[in-house]
Amino acid sequence: MVERYALEPLKSHWTLESQYKRWLEVELAVIRAYEELKVAPKGTYERAKKNSYLNVEEILETEKVVDHDVIAFIKVTTSKMGDESRYFHFGLTSSDVVDTANSLALLRATRYIYAELENLHEVLLKKAFEYKKLPTIGRTHGVHAEPTSFGLKYLSWAAEIERNIERLKNAMDEISVGKLSGAVGNYANIDPEVEKLALSYLSLKPVKVATQVIPRDIHANLINVFALIASAIERIAVEIRHLQKTETLEVQEPFKKGQRGSSAMPHKKNPILCERLTGMSRVIRSYVNSALENIVLWHERDISHSSVERYMFPDITMTLFYMIKKATYLIENLTVFEDNVVKNIDKTKGLVYSQRVLLKLVEKGYTREEAYKEVQKIALKCWENKSSFKNEVKNYFKFSQEEIDEIFNPEYYLRNIDVIYERFK
Repeated sequence: MVERYALEPLKSHWTLESQYKRWLEVELAVIRAYEELKVAPKGTYERAKKNSYLNVEEILETEKVVDHDVIAFIKVTTSKMGDESRYFHFGLTSSDVVDTANSLALLRATRYIYAELENLHEVLLKKAFEYKKLPTIGRTHGVHAEPTSFGLKYLSWAAEIERNIERLKNAMDEISVGKLSGAVGNYANIDPEVEKLALSYLSLKPVKVATQVIPRDIHANLINVFALIASAIERIAVEIRHLQKTETLEVQEPFKKGQRGSSAMPHKKNPILCERLTGMSRVIRSYVNSALENIVLWHERDISHSSVERYMFPDITMTLFYMIKKATYLIENLTVFEDNVVKNIDKTKGLVYSQRVLLKLVEKGYTREEAYKEVQKIALKCWENKSSFKNEVKNYFKFSQEEIDEIFNPEYYLRNIDVIYERFK
């Protein structure tokens, strides 16, 4: 955990104390199931719950001796119990507890992420409609292409977040599983009904087939969705970074009173938040390979996945939560220099209207090949001479002023965007 990026409530969610509480939650659910099935005497669950003893320091000290965190947890937690301790961890293996508790941890952490993602989606949609009618230059390969709507940038981002919300919803459903089926997953020492009941108390369902562990493709899918969300945020951040370049200056990320951009150059306002989000996205994507590697374990299970997940689960959820919160702040407080947005359309002195000229010539009887060659010839001349493409076109092709005004009108490029926006109502 990097303290700098650890936000509540996820910071507390991943403490050792919280982990042990989840383990206890699983153990008590099993005892409750045993009692309901009349395997354990009436009152066993309440006594176990009342007399369970969680002390992080004592568990860690015990672990130094037994070299096994779950055994240390069991020894300390049951140390103040009476006869009810007989049913604590009865028929279970360590992975029953750890894997089921990890499902709880991931599911609960993801719910926080999901809520923030929905909020980001709403903010993006609001901005998309706010800037719907603002014409801007579209760029392909980093080069001016044709005018478009500035709001469509936001709408494209919102659509991607919308897809990721749906992906996350499906991944949350898939991760809502536990396993309480014993050492190799075949219920040799525990009744399947115990698992079914215990997991129902935790709002989980049994995984269809387990070994000693829940199959790790389930976790890998969730991690992959996290990476897709992070990449969506990075796409936003990179676009803003490009648009904040001094030569472009169409937007600027929030710059607080008293903030400083450079230790050497007092004039600097750098896109540090966007760059931070870009870097964090790389970290999150790096976990995808780790999650995929965890799928392949020896036979019914080895322990190679365990150390990876101790890093991965807390780090990836806390980092993504931070990213979404900051991305929402970024979008809400982004400065858009509308005058520059419009002014930059004409930076090439009208060259971005070349396709409109081409199509107008085709309407007048030119073949497409003839029109393309003629327009390109004039366009390249204007590029080299830095002259007005609009004037050259008017003089060369003898267009009327009305035709010229129609061709070189950025509003033309917004005429069909309502069709796109209608999909988001």
